[in-house]
Amino acid sequence: MKGRNMTRWRDPAKDPRQEPKSNLITAEGAARLRGVLDHLTRVKRPALSTKVGEAAAQGDRSENADYTYNKKELNRVIARIGYLTKRLDEVQVVDRLPADQEKVYFGAHVTLEDEEGEEIHIRIVGHDETRTENRWISVDAPLAKTLLGKRLDDDVTVLAPGGETTYIITAISYTAPSAKA
Repeated sequence: MKGRNMTRWRDPAKDPRQEPKSNLITAEGAARLRGVLDHLTRVKRPALSTKVGEAAAQGDRSENADYTYNKKELNRVIARIGYLTKRLDEVQVVDRLPADQEKVYFGAHVTLEDEEGEEIHIRIVGHDETRTENRWISVDAPLAKTLLGKRLDDDVTVLAPGGETTYIITAISYTAPSAKA
């Protein structure tokens, strides 16, 4: 059986996509998701509905590229709205700083130094907020799981694709949650 919905079989016990994801999110991340949802519901969806209606009024829909494209785009936006609505109901917003800011917890900005002396700065955020270009990693990532609960100057060993890497925690800081969330 071949088809576009066929994928390679994966053992559910070993598939990392089957691992439960945490529902934590920072206040800033929740505000950003609410903003995206608001934009999609108040701006994007009505505009696409209008375009679909105008394209449908032109007649034969089977050969109408405007209708087909805009209808697909509208369905994609409706699906995204549904996902964001459900996700915002599920997430738990972390809107306060931890009592012990000397340890690594959710929302921490952590500076790590590897064996060669190179420093990397990461932030531990929720699953929906990860940004590789900013080095914001998910709390579910192996590095984040290893860092949680560690203190300044602790050694951390992480199994990476290139082998084990050892880091030293050189700085831990937190950003106060914004009041607008």
